[in-house]
Amino acid sequence: MSEIQPKTEVPPKTVEEEESDDEEEDSTKVTTEGGNPTGEGAAKKKKKKNKKKKKAAPVASAADIIDSKPIPSGLVQTNPPTIPVSKQFSNGVYPMGQIEEYRDSNSYRTTSEEKRLEERIHANIYNDVRRAAEVHRQVRKYVQGIVKPGLGLTELVESLENASRTLIEADGLKAGIAFPTGVSLNHIAAHFTPNTGDKTVLKKDDVLKIDFGTHVNGYIIDCAFTVTFDEKYDKLKEAVREATNTGIYHAGIDARLGEIGAAIQEVMESHEIELNGKTYPIRSIRNLNGHSIRPYVIHGGKTVPIVRGGEMTKMEEGEFYAIETFGSTGRAQVIEDLECSHYMKTDYQTTVRLPRAKQLLQYINKNYDTLCFCRRWLDKAGEDKHILALNNLCDLGIIQRHAPLVDSKGSYVAQYEHTLLLKPTAKEVLSRGDDY
Repeated sequence: MSEIQPKTEVPPKTVEEEESDDEEEDSTKVTTEGGNPTGEGAAKKKKKKNKKKKKAAPVASAADIIDSKPIPSGLVQTNPPTIPVSKQFSNGVYPMGQIEEYRDSNSYRTTSEEKRLEERIHANIYNDVRRAAEVHRQVRKYVQGIVKPGLGLTELVESLENASRTLIEADGLKAGIAFPTGVSLNHIAAHFTPNTGDKTVLKKDDVLKIDFGTHVNGYIIDCAFTVTFDEKYDKLKEAVREATNTGIYHAGIDARLGEIGAAIQEVMESHEIELNGKTYPIRSIRNLNGHSIRPYVIHGGKTVPIVRGGEMTKMEEGEFYAIETFGSTGRAQVIEDLECSHYMKTDYQTTVRLPRAKQLLQYINKNYDTLCFCRRWLDKAGEDKHILALNNLCDLGIIQRHAPLVDSKGSYVAQYEHTLLLKPTAKEVLSRGDDY
């Protein structure tokens, strides 16, 4: 059984206040001449600068997180967003996601005192991931307002990622972006982000999947949605959104992954779409699926299929899952194609002999570790001549390529995804928002 490990509380950050200039004088009178003390028995004037006690920034306790509601600070988010989420909630408690009670044999959990106590133990973890979720909601609201035909994909991802870093107060591996922003168009289903120099511009006829992630202390929000500029694609988006919500509904402690996949496929494939006078069935892409998530590991080991016939492994208490579905008008099976942009470190270790590859690996370990990264980020960090070293690390098996996943040319793919947590007392859809 997988279990969320209790997090050790980090001491609160402190803010220094101004020093006091209170003076403490000796009883002997002091006169000065030319700035120096004079007179027999003259005593030095003692100046004591008392520092006031440092004021700790608000940090929510476990009791606050479980029993209190977030208290807005009154700050209104700007456009583009510049106010970190931590500054928007004065008590340090972040908004809860959508809560769904367990059903049937697990319904007792809703009122179980024992299960409530377990949640208090993990309260700090819940608060961390809720902070990441609130950042995701605010960033995607901003992005939904700027995405339009004529916008370049590079400008789009950089605007999104800059907003994410600002709102989450990116701090190395403590908080930041969980993986490169996916902006996959039309028949490209996943794993596409522009490499440096990409000039792709959005067109009115495009079907755009925006898949991005945030994290705090390694607790990841993986969430995606589809954008179109022509209402003719609405039925495709509706089918995939309903399929994802079906997966969320059936997810829960003791739920069997294969049964969730069968339910998703049934809903997805009950839809069809007419494009340019021709009717297409909407089908689940059979070799794509959702997945469990572990701290700093986006694919945590369990897969949530979106077609029937999957393994009957059970979901367990304390697990995080990304429930994502892909609907296609094409062959409904993807292959790797196009130039690779996504890379991620593997568990494999071996000797690296090429000096430049050693240097690059050190940079990757320090800045990304097990989180996914992209070539564009390496270029931006000054690692612009990295391709030979990166290829060497891939050939050694230390780094794995994750090339774009594409369906048949001319087809259209839509995607919706949410991250959920199987808490002891209830299922929480962490990334749920007013938009989807």
